[in-house]
Amino acid sequence: MSPVKRYPMRPQGHAKLQAFVKHLKEVERPNIVKAIEEARAHGDLKENAEYHSAKDKQGMIHAQMVDAEARLSLAEVIDPSKLELDRVAFGATVEVMDVDSEEEFTYQIVGTEEADITNGMISYDAPLARALLGKEEGDEVTFHAPGGSRTFEVVGLEYK
Repeated sequence: MSPVKRYPMRPQGHAKLQAFVKHLKEVERPNIVKAIEEARAHGDLKENAEYHSAKDKQGMIHAQMVDAEARLSLAEVIDPSKLELDRVAFGATVEVMDVDSEEEFTYQIVGTEEADITNGMISYDAPLARALLGKEEGDEVTFHAPGGSRTFEVVGLEYK
């Protein structure tokens, strides 16, 4: 029997996922039930596009809710501000320098739920994050990006 897959996430990501589930339950689900009732009132359900559309949306909302609740139940909440490590791990904010261009970037390694590259948050499962895990300041990592191989040097590391 394989071990249960856990989903690491920061407290902020956990709270956001909880809010999403609450919104689905308290807003989206009641709205779609109301839409189904209104569409039913229009008569013949065989040719009622509004009814079929509302039922499809109800199924999608239910699937989203089940998926999000499953991820919450398997969440491993990790607060990076409570970690004191000298190596890159989940939750680390890592400053890296592209060895070729000498351009610097800052990324925080987060759960897949929270990943947002435009805000410098990369999933622990992303190629760069996988390459960085376990490294310390001064280490170089080479990883395969969509545009080809890149080499970065870890120039800063903190947990906040």
